[in-house]
Amino acid sequence: MYGHTLGGSVGMGYVNNPLERGGVDSELVNSGSYEIEVACERYPARASLEPLYDPGNERIKS
Repeated sequence: MYGHTLGGSVGMGYVNNPLERGGVDSELVNSGSYEIEVACERYPARASLEPLYDPGNERIKS
């Protein structure tokens, strides 16, 4: 989908740890490589653990 407040595309997904049931932490997420498949084409993706919006309205104030 398109994130109008972000000015770009946004995708959401799940990350699981095949080695440990329920064991996902920031280190695992940050160490992975990710792709999104759209219409049989794969595109590189970046995982973010930060909020996708500006909760403190800092961008608006600057």
